[in-house]
Amino acid sequence: MKMPTPLRTPRSFVLFALLLIGSAFVVILSLARAQATAPDASPDSASVPVPAATPTPNAVPAAASSTSTTPGGRRGGGARGGRGGARGPRSGQHLIDINLHDPWILAEASTKTYYMYVPGRGGMAYYKSKDLLTWDGAYPCFTIPDDSWANPGEGLWAPEVHFYKGKYYMFATLHNRNVEVPPGGSMGGHARQMRSTTIAVSDTPEGPFTMVKKADTIAPHDFMTLDGTFYIDPAGKPWMVYAHEWVQKVDGTVEALPLKDDLTDAAGDPIYLFKASDAPWINETRVPSSSENHYVTDGPEMWRTKDGHLLMLWSSYKRSPEGNDIYVETVARSKTGELKGPWEQLPILVDNDSGHGMLFKTFEGQLMLFIQQPFQGARAKVYEVEDMGDHLRTTKFREDFSGPPLGPQRGQSVQ
Repeated sequence: MKMPTPLRTPRSFVLFALLLIGSAFVVILSLARAQATAPDASPDSASVPVPAATPTPNAVPAAASSTSTTPGGRRGGGARGGRGGARGPRSGQHLIDINLHDPWILAEASTKTYYMYVPGRGGMAYYKSKDLLTWDGAYPCFTIPDDSWANPGEGLWAPEVHFYKGKYYMFATLHNRNVEVPPGGSMGGHARQMRSTTIAVSDTPEGPFTMVKKADTIAPHDFMTLDGTFYIDPAGKPWMVYAHEWVQKVDGTVEALPLKDDLTDAAGDPIYLFKASDAPWINETRVPSSSENHYVTDGPEMWRTKDGHLLMLWSSYKRSPEGNDIYVETVARSKTGELKGPWEQLPILVDNDSGHGMLFKTFEGQLMLFIQQPFQGARAKVYEVEDMGDHLRTTKFREDFSGPPLGPQRGQSVQ
């Protein structure tokens, strides 16, 4: 039986089909490339003033070896600021996911909400949480005004928020490199420029916050002051306690400024509390050299113990056996229980790249220490703390909040 002859496809039809297939492939490839390079249109991609890098802080002690991380430098996330949300507010974040510097916690009892305030791009931002485990944010709540004494482009350091007489008050450090302060010039490579803690007010913890005084600083305008915190003495008088920058003083100090009852301005001249070199553990680690000794005061916060002792958390640097500078959290205690002191220096509270800490109580009544670790990824660390009456003691590192503990900073050992 003769088989049927196979159907022959005209050559022109084959060429036309191949041309169609090739054209379709080019279109698909072009669409794929366009999708890959198109901007993200999701809500997360919105540009909002959330934590961003700020100018390198003037917090450098005596010259360190070339292997050390300069305190306040950018290596390891050391610049005061943070990114923690550069793509917009996000839900369910953990502290280990957020780049943090100088964070401050406000436990808002009326809503059972924890607010964490951080430096933001051109101002201040906040995260919020119900359990300290997961955080939503960052949300902008303060923008440095263009018509204030400060330069908005230089950002903000060390924001705090305190509830006082029915309102919420922000204390934060602003800068203006265009205004020189005495004696002029620089120290350790850092310019002596206008730097001071300002105060802003809001009706809610979420802002917006408005500066109470824009034309000039609240502390003396020729003082380089930073990290101001709020304190109310037993008589009900409000104060700002601040660090006087080592860049201007060489041996940094802690001082206190009386405030008007409405916190709109100073109510008198500042008083001296103590200098950084008063801490015996600082001088114990110093060795003779041709370098100028710089002593840093940083991040003061006041705490009245259960027995009525007045303590002050503050930070500085000790020298490691390798000759490098280690950021540490320490405590001073007033011998009289009064702000004016005299003050005695207690042992270091937390070692190993740890400083600018603050205390707060959870809604369950547990005293917590919230502290920054700026030179190893700019992470926050959280400890449970026991009030011993005349001093504080850390009792438990909260890895569930903080993430796994980190080892010593490279080139340094912990004593």
